[in-house]
Amino acid sequence: MILTPSLMKNNSIVLLNTLKSRFEKHPQRHLNIDWSDVEARLNKQPQKLAILQAMEDTGGEPDVIGRDQSTGEFLFVDCSPESPKGRRSVCYDPEALASRKEHKPKHSAIGMAAEMGIDLLTEEQYYHLQTLDTFDAKTSSWIQTPENIRNLGGALFCDYRFDTVFTYHNGAESYYAARGFRGMIKV
Repeated sequence: MILTPSLMKNNSIVLLNTLKSRFEKHPQRHLNIDWSDVEARLNKQPQKLAILQAMEDTGGEPDVIGRDQSTGEFLFVDCSPESPKGRRSVCYDPEALASRKEHKPKHSAIGMAAEMGIDLLTEEQYYHLQTLDTFDAKTSSWIQTPENIRNLGGALFCDYRFDTVFTYHNGAESYYAARGFRGMIKV
């Protein structure tokens, strides 16, 4: 399908309506932020709308969860109840993917995030997200891993079980049907 300017505009309108509806449905995620301010910023940055569309298309259900304290940018994060379906069964990064000799996953979390234009959540961001709602009660999500852990072959992921947020480690080359990743973009 060729995206004509009118088709791109129609897609943007549909996405903006989806984002607005989600924003209004979950006010606890973004106290003291007005949708009109978010929409104005999005309308000035069509490339960010394309990234949000990719997040939406892979099941992320992006929503605003706050503002960057230093830049004032709005923080859009994947707020799907479980790790986004279109981003599961991935190992941690391209190096881990290359190291697998057989039964390779189709992609890696870091590689896919880079292609989409988003960043994996840090551990701190993931824990903050969990203060806004319950996420990953049946799945888990890769998070940014400190270099010293990654250099030893490991990677970190988080989930929510027993009314508690947990951070775990695993080999970076591992992948599971119930593990994906959540991303963030600043607008």
